[in-house]
Amino acid sequence: MTALEALLSDPANTGVWTLTPDRSAVTFRCRSLWGLLPVKGRFTEVSGDGQLGDGTAFGRLDITAASLDTGNRKRDEHLRSEDFFDAERFPTLSVVVTALQQAGARAQLRSTLTVRGVSRPLELPAEVTRLSDGAVQIAATGLVDRTEWEVDGNLLGMVKTDTTLAATAVFVKSG
Repeated sequence: MTALEALLSDPANTGVWTLTPDRSAVTFRCRSLWGLLPVKGRFTEVSGDGQLGDGTAFGRLDITAASLDTGNRKRDEHLRSEDFFDAERFPTLSVVVTALQQAGARAQLRSTLTVRGVSRPLELPAEVTRLSDGAVQIAATGLVDRTEWEVDGNLLGMVKTDTTLAATAVFVKSG
C-alpha cells in the first residue's frame, strides 16, 4: 500500500490539515539571457490547508506574490512589477487542489493555478510521504508555459516561457 493509499484509507486522518510554512517551499526555475542563464527563486510567504475524508483529498495553497526572492533585489522588483506578476494588483497566487489520486507508483495532483487573476487547470505528478512525526509531505514539480497565465514581460525574448514550478508542502493535522 502506498503512503497516499494508507493516508486516505485511515479514518483517523479524516479532517483538516494545516500547512507548516517553515517546513514547506514553493520555488520556480527558468532561463534568462536567451536561455543562457538559469534563474531560480522561491516565494517566502505561503499558507494553506487541506482536508481528507471518505477517500478524497482537497486543499489550497496561497502564495504571496511580493514574497518572491531570487537573491537579486533589482530582478525581484522587476518580477513583482506589471511586466511579470503585477504583485500590487494581484497580491496572491493560489493553487486549489481538487483531487489527489494514486497514479501507479506516484500520485497525481489535480489543481487550478491562479496567477494575475488567470485560472487554469494544472495536473502535477506528486510524491506523498508520511513523515516520522505524523506530518504529511506532498512534493510536486511541473513545467508550465508562464504566458498561459499572462506572466509575460519578455523583453527581446530574453526570458524563456517554460518555467519549472516545484512545491514541497508539509501538512500537520489540525486539532
